[in-house]
Amino acid sequence: MAETGTLDADHRQLTDDLASRRYFAKVSRIMGALPTVAAEMVRDRLIGPVEVRVVGHYARAMLASLNALSMRYLVSGRIEGPLQAYPTIDIHESGFPVWQEIARLANDAPQAGEELARTPTAAAIKDDMIREIVGRLTVPTRLQYAMSQRLYTEAVAGGGLFWPQMPVVAELLSDAAAHRRRWLIHWAVYDSQLNVPVVYMLEVDDTGRRDLPKDPRRWPEVQAQLRAQSLTGLMLVTIAEGFDRDFSDLHPIVLRRLYLGPIYSREFTAQEGPIKQVLDNARAPTGEDWALAFTLEELVSERAEMQSAGLFSVVERQVFRLDPLQREGVGLGASRAIRALILPQRPYQALAELDPPGFRDIRKYVPGPNGRVAGYR
Repeated sequence: MAETGTLDADHRQLTDDLASRRYFAKVSRIMGALPTVAAEMVRDRLIGPVEVRVVGHYARAMLASLNALSMRYLVSGRIEGPLQAYPTIDIHESGFPVWQEIARLANDAPQAGEELARTPTAAAIKDDMIREIVGRLTVPTRLQYAMSQRLYTEAVAGGGLFWPQMPVVAELLSDAAAHRRRWLIHWAVYDSQLNVPVVYMLEVDDTGRRDLPKDPRRWPEVQAQLRAQSLTGLMLVTIAEGFDRDFSDLHPIVLRRLYLGPIYSREFTAQEGPIKQVLDNARAPTGEDWALAFTLEELVSERAEMQSAGLFSVVERQVFRLDPLQREGVGLGASRAIRALILPQRPYQALAELDPPGFRDIRKYVPGPNGRVAGYR
């Protein structure tokens, strides 16, 4: 494992500059493969084209956050004094930066524009670097640090990053003039317990008078409730039933929760059991010794029932389908739960040779050098 400083049993600081660069390069490569893998999942009928677009949006946001963090820590380990800093990652069932790293991005965003205005431009810093190299024959470490922080701040100011809590967005899926309109509401969080990005997608039928995103009464309430319910400890059926109960003219039809992780890496994370043996046996080259777990939980409405809401009114309530044998939705309050594993060719070959029982029903996706993805059962 790369040189690290210990914070606790699950968190590590990457105190080696080269290891830090390899880490961000590896995780960025993994996030970059997700949209293509998601497209392959459409052919397996796990998700639809709309969901692929949504997953791609959040994967690109996560990639942008990783790139920003890589700039922040590019030189910071070589600076003496209070400016010295190292990236902290969760090495147990995560593989991603800890939640505090993502929160730092969100905290820096409001001041990023002002920070750029009062600091030298990238061109000015480059000129100073050249003068120091040529004139003093020294390595301009402080100026390199200044450049990296300038690039970090530019990345944060540019937006499009993955924040601890992403905005709740509604997209119309049906005819806008229909009485019963179908919306896809999606949002995402960076879970503070698991330290992984988690995406939520909720399809609802809307029988209200005004379009949901334009409704000044319902839309703020919907956003607030969904943000408050974005806890991985809550079962999907708990989230959906609460939403169904609180909004009489919004009817949840499908609720999906996608865990974009954890990442397993022979170099950077601590793993046990078959996945450790797979990565050890693969002996993959640098950058190819990893696997990404991808879990989809799905809750589907089976039917609607009309229930009394007082003396003279009734409301529509959804009855959700739960796995009666507790096979795929065990303990989740879900209709089904699908696990997938994304891994390069060498780790996949090692997994196929080892053939551990717990991995036989997991779908495997192998991104190739040509940009194509092979899927296996």
